[in-house]
Amino acid sequence: MSGTTGATLAYRYSAPSRLLRDELRLATSGGITEAGPAAHPYFFTGFLAEPAPAAQALLATAAIARAQYHVAASTIQLLLRDPVVTSNADRLRFESFSGCCGVHARLDLPPEALAAMPAASGCTNVDFNPPMRAALAGAVATASQLLLKVGDEEVTAVTERASVTERKVELPSRWIKGFGEVSALHAWMRPVAELTGADATRFIAGLPRAARGPLWAVPAGRSLSLTATLKPGGACLAGPERLAELRPLLRFTKRLRVYAPPSADGDFGAGAAGHAALPAPSAWELTLGGTGARFTLTLSPEKYRGFSGEGALLGAFAVADATAEDAGLIGLLLGWDPVIDPASLAASAGLSAERVAAALAVLASSGAVGYDLACGAYFHRELPLGAEVERVHPRLADARELVAAGQVTLTEGGAMSGDHRVSFADGVDTCTCPWWGKHRGTRGPCKHVLAARIALGAGPGDPRITGQVATGEAR
Repeated sequence: MSGTTGATLAYRYSAPSRLLRDELRLATSGGITEAGPAAHPYFFTGFLAEPAPAAQALLATAAIARAQYHVAASTIQLLLRDPVVTSNADRLRFESFSGCCGVHARLDLPPEALAAMPAASGCTNVDFNPPMRAALAGAVATASQLLLKVGDEEVTAVTERASVTERKVELPSRWIKGFGEVSALHAWMRPVAELTGADATRFIAGLPRAARGPLWAVPAGRSLSLTATLKPGGACLAGPERLAELRPLLRFTKRLRVYAPPSADGDFGAGAAGHAALPAPSAWELTLGGTGARFTLTLSPEKYRGFSGEGALLGAFAVADATAEDAGLIGLLLGWDPVIDPASLAASAGLSAERVAAALAVLASSGAVGYDLACGAYFHRELPLGAEVERVHPRLADARELVAAGQVTLTEGGAMSGDHRVSFADGVDTCTCPWWGKHRGTRGPCKHVLAARIALGAGPGDPRITGQVATGEAR
């Protein structure tokens, strides 16, 4: 990819994923476990409490991995097409991104959805090949019992050539950044609407197949109405066709919960005041069946924007050395927790709540934690990437160059950063540069604001720098 740093990730499956009678075996590639890296980790074997909705949600997760909602004219998207599975002590989570990285899908199978507890905690890729997808479709149609095995290491009576699947995937840094950005945005969202199964079915089934510009879903009685202008309590819906994978799940749906940035006027980031109609991310969560299984689609603010460039994590790197040290300490204390308690971490590490929040943001940037909207908490997840993947943040690199060149001068209530004035006032960081004037904080801090933060040595939560998390593509 032009202008994008990537790493080649080679991974091998012990055998293709397959359905044998009523037993679904999901083959895994190399992954991370409680005991460290493993060639073909084994996490779970057991029946699913409600196989049909779980199988349909697994199909939807795989479908998102193969979907492409926007293709830039000069860009070839190269992303992993096999979902990531995380085993967190008592639950399983399956995740995937669309090829354009603008839609994130996650299936959460809580303890009630599993007839047995996972054998180990860890994270890996799982193989969703065509025969396995066909088998899942059959399980949905017949609603028969389904035994799920994640991490099958059994020896098969076939030759290596016939039984082993090898793939080499060019892994752009934007893929790993996408997991981090989604986690940061999830942590910023709040529920804005909740519909029963019947009302959710009517709303989703009635969505337009496409729209020229972003729409807003606004609570209206027991349902939601769509409008072209934002009203209090609304959630942005950019590209309604990106919710298409929810439709096959509607017959199992008990509830639809919609999440959006918290402010009713759309101000989800520093500097967005006065620009209430700017697009914002949103998340759409279906509760399936009676076990509490959840399938969530998170949409980027606009179809052409991939999560990997949203910039929500940039502020956490303003004091990189201290934050990295805190992140290292917090990472040692996580212990594959399915629900992370920041207050407990702060007490154990002897850090303030603000420093723990910044450390979790840094851990999210490498995929070490995700965020569960329903629980309102982070969870431990180590992406099975092997060697460290370089993360590219152009604005952050430019900001550090400004500081190194001595082009940042701190002033009362702000700074001169390069040729532009940065102001810290009323909880909003502003800048006189054209880039900030165009986006007004909704695409993350500009390089001048970042440079001022670095020079001041203040990270998120510091009373001297009070800007909030924002989103947008990195330039």
